[in-house]
Amino acid sequence: MQLVTPAPEHLPSYLDALRRGWAWDNGEHESAQEAITRITADPERFLALMDDREAAGGPVEMPDGSFVPRLPGLRRWMWDGEFAGSLSLRWQPGTTDLPPTCLGHIGYAVVPWKQRRGYATAALAAILPVAAAEGLTFVEITTDLNNVASQRVIEANGGGPPERFTKVDVHGGGEALRYRIDLARWR
Repeated sequence: MQLVTPAPEHLPSYLDALRRGWAWDNGEHESAQEAITRITADPERFLALMDDREAAGGPVEMPDGSFVPRLPGLRRWMWDGEFAGSLSLRWQPGTTDLPPTCLGHIGYAVVPWKQRRGYATAALAAILPVAAAEGLTFVEITTDLNNVASQRVIEANGGGPPERFTKVDVHGGGEALRYRIDLARWR
């Protein structure tokens, strides 16, 4: 498995994953069919926004219908000859702080039919030097209390110890875990 910058040659496999029912929560909270429609209508724009260091994608609609400013970020796809998952990195320029509406610097998801192969662990390890190159000294990653697989991925990459916190209402509230990974070794 490798992390790739999404490109035209990757789109058919990504669209296949969406058609199979996988949906990445990209902050737009759209259905798989809505994503397919948007991508096929303008694949060039979709791919151009995978590296959105200027936050040109416009405001992000939250689950409650409110809008918040988009953060700069980038997206990489897990690739093993076909689409295997997605990973995103986001930040605020000049600070490691994130707004309360953003749960963490990094988010990732592996398609169900490729889980339990170590892809998320490898993808997270591969993105940490990129985060350091963007000027971050650490990243925060959050996960639900019952998501043991994600906790193992984060811990395998040096995250910890976890801090319990309550998610803001816009993210459904409830208890979650926040991990921090120091990026000193990736500089």
